[in-house]
Amino acid sequence: MKIHEYQGKAILAQYKVPVPRGEVAYTVEEAEAAAKKIGGSVVVKAQIHAGGRGKGGGVKIAKNAAEAAEIAKKMLGMTLVTHQTGPEGRVVQRLLIEETLPIERELYLGVVLDRTLGAPVFMASSAGGMEIEEVAEKTPELILKETLKPGFGLAPFQARKLAFGMGIPASSVNAAAAAMSALAKAYEAIDCSLAEINPFILTKDGKVYALDAKVNLDDNALYRHKDLLELRDLNEEDPLEVEASRFGLNYIKLEGNIACMVNGAGLAMATMDIIKYAGGRPANFLDVGGGASAEQVKNAFRILLSDPSVKAVLINIFGGILRCDTLASGVIAAARELEIKIPVVVRMEGTNVELGQQLLKESGLNFTVADGMKDAAEKVVRLAQ
Repeated sequence: MKIHEYQGKAILAQYKVPVPRGEVAYTVEEAEAAAKKIGGSVVVKAQIHAGGRGKGGGVKIAKNAAEAAEIAKKMLGMTLVTHQTGPEGRVVQRLLIEETLPIERELYLGVVLDRTLGAPVFMASSAGGMEIEEVAEKTPELILKETLKPGFGLAPFQARKLAFGMGIPASSVNAAAAAMSALAKAYEAIDCSLAEINPFILTKDGKVYALDAKVNLDDNALYRHKDLLELRDLNEEDPLEVEASRFGLNYIKLEGNIACMVNGAGLAMATMDIIKYAGGRPANFLDVGGGASAEQVKNAFRILLSDPSVKAVLINIFGGILRCDTLASGVIAAARELEIKIPVVVRMEGTNVELGQQLLKESGLNFTVADGMKDAAEKVVRLAQ
């Protein structure tokens, strides 16, 4: 689950990560009041779930409260397009009004799970303010890493090693090390999948601050943090993905025109791969799960068909817990209720597969029953065209 910058900073501050003074604003009046309270020049930052806001015009400096109000008037309600939003952009509905700071250097800090090592890794770089992917590609030697031992966080010697490695002056090393340890502590305490500060700044007077913050929470651990659920902003999520989550479906919208309904994440990824191999483009990832009911299958179908770019549907099911006849019944019920007009290709294997195929063939509906994944992919790609 993604959260906004101001929400991430509020959490990090609880763990003693130093953050600038700031307030969230939903209206022009609130933005002006926040700027007056902070005093002097302020930064007006659009709050959306995407990076690259500055380049898209979503970060502006105001000399005073009146100028902050003028910027807020233009920024609130605007569609902000960045390299992470896609061409459709995101509508700005809230702003972060924050004090300006005298920046001496911009650095990078981040904690993420390294699946190869099977452990969280703390990353630090002197190349702050840049996309870490770009740094990794062009100057990987600038990324320093320390593996975290679960339950122990970032050890003091590791923090100091990273601080000196980034070239932080000796007089600021202790403050930087404390901030890094606090970030690692927050990452583990609230079950993050990512905790990133970019840039992490060193000011002209030797202090350190998290000038930006990106905090993603692990959905699978949210049952331990019910208080954090209220931070979810549904306006920032794809409506179809939100709808799917209501029914316990794992759905991610993509840019193709062939919808996929599959049970099991591994099979879903293999299905998308074979569609691409056959010359098609998958429109989504959808895992209905091993124990899906006919009702869930119907809801999954309805969500798939809500995407106007979909020209054909491929259903690829291995009937283990979810029997093939249960799937077929759900698909038939959904097709009749939703009056499906586009082609539907079904590939089934497993428990009650013969009964499932018989139900589809005798339904009187226009289903194409495939023999194997390769045959299914080729048929759905041809029908989508």
